[in-house]
Amino acid sequence: GGANQAAMKEVFEVSEDIFSAMVTVDVLVAELWMAFLLIGVAKRKNIDRAFKADATAVDSLQNKMEAYTASIAKVTSFNDLIFILALAFGATGLAHWMSDGIAPFIAENYPVLSKFSLTSGFFWLVVIATTIGITLSFTKARNLEGAGASKVGSVFIYILVATIGMSMNVMEIFHNPGLFGVGLVWMIIHVGLMFLVAKIIRAPYFFLAVGSKANIGGAASAPVVAAAFHPALAPVGVLLAVLGYALGTYGAYICGLLMQASVGVY
Repeated sequence: GGANQAAMKEVFEVSEDIFSAMVTVDVLVAELWMAFLLIGVAKRKNIDRAFKADATAVDSLQNKMEAYTASIAKVTSFNDLIFILALAFGATGLAHWMSDGIAPFIAENYPVLSKFSLTSGFFWLVVIATTIGITLSFTKARNLEGAGASKVGSVFIYILVATIGMSMNVMEIFHNPGLFGVGLVWMIIHVGLMFLVAKIIRAPYFFLAVGSKANIGGAASAPVVAAAFHPALAPVGVLLAVLGYALGTYGAYICGLLMQASVGVY
């Protein structure tokens, strides 16, 4: 997703030109795939039949989500919004405070770890904020979803996406056409693996489509794909996207280290 992409830009100190080109690749390739996913929604019964998938699992999930949403739904009050924002900004502030202490400490005492970006304050900011969010999901704070927590979060996600988009230069792709090829190769591998695994485990098309978009699109687009199946399933897209963000932060960091090692940066 774009959030992970922006985080890795700061961690690995990527130039603005390269980042601008990669944002363009991300938008063009990922959204092209999203179009195919949405087309597939109308043909999901045929796809499920080809996968020999039991779609009753999706129906069961839909019923559970409708029941869960109804059980926690409430009229959002001013206090609810303040509490949601207080948790969000409080967690972010705590992450800033901790990263401002951890990064300099490592830089001073363990400078050799700089090659792993562990002296980057932004790296620790993202990791700590992500960890706090995951931890809160196991507490009663998760009930704030009934007051619209994910909707408030979506507002900030769209602000982030807009901010990233402002740095996009479509013409930059013509200066680095190879990057577009790299993006297509990545997407072909992703799509191939998704269909292969879905076929092997006989997964319904819903899980393939939403899981794929949560992996490469994030919270801005995964709920759209999920809602195309049924509005009650939109929260599933949000949850999978958040999981994708969490895992993507760590996965992208490890991937970045492996890529650096492959070209002998170390």
